[in-house]
Amino acid sequence: MPQNEKALDFFNAKKIQIDQMLARLQLLSANHFDAPEPEDVNWGHVGELFFCAEQLWTLLEAIDPDFEDFDYKHKLEFPARPKSER
Repeated sequence: MPQNEKALDFFNAKKIQIDQMLARLQLLSANHFDAPEPEDVNWGHVGELFFCAEQLWTLLEAIDPDFEDFDYKHKLEFPARPKSER
């Protein structure tokens, strides 16, 4: 029995769990993250999505050494709300 067999088993189990979470995330994205009808979307919904994007950004920075080469950071800046919506 390889010395790392138990570690490999745990690694594979966690990878399966991550794959399941990614599949769920893909489904939620396809459904626009269960947002209300377009006319009902508000800045709270935008904030929630930005929070999720920031968390994903942090995760990818931690696990992908090439991620910093992608030019996504500027897209994570929260837009200023129009004065008419404040």
